[in-house]
Amino acid sequence: ARVKSLLDIACRPDEIAAALGPLAEPNPGLRLPGAVDGFEVAVRAILGQQVTVAAATTIAGRFARAFGDPVDTPHAGLDRLFPPASRVAAAAPSDVAALGIIASRARAIVALAREVDSGALRLAPSAPVEETLAALESLPGVGPWTAQYIAMRALAWPDAFPHPDVAVLKAMKETDPRRAIARAEGWRPWRAYAVLHL
Repeated sequence: ARVKSLLDIACRPDEIAAALGPLAEPNPGLRLPGAVDGFEVAVRAILGQQVTVAAATTIAGRFARAFGDPVDTPHAGLDRLFPPASRVAAAAPSDVAALGIIASRARAIVALAREVDSGALRLAPSAPVEETLAALESLPGVGPWTAQYIAMRALAWPDAFPHPDVAVLKAMKETDPRRAIARAEGWRPWRAYAVLHL
């Protein structure tokens, strides 16, 4: 079941293509990538706020080296497991910030870890979407973009629409996030797939 969710096996590309129209034509069958670990996706989403993908990857590597367990693999540089929520929940935000992570993001990561570790927040495809979005947005430093991105990847929610995403706005040739959200209404209930096509 986890692999099916990770690879979006239950997807019906024909239904999605019919709803998205010309947007889906260049890449028929595009799937929504899931997550092996919802907590990891959520932490990486927070780390990736307002930085480049390369910078977020570097910071995530530092985070994993600091809090994750070592693992032997035949691949150079692939030597850490992502830390579990329980370990991060026990850390002080200052310990996370010491890795070069902005203090507000460090607080958000620790708050997220505490919610996940306590069981108050589940980041899995079976989690209730609206309640999970509300819980995520109640965390310090987690806004609509981050919550929607987490819902798209960790909850496998096909109607997630991370906004206002700069790349999505650019692909839509739109400068006003409100107009982008209004235009995206026509893609319901497949807005997450529209984001990938964009």
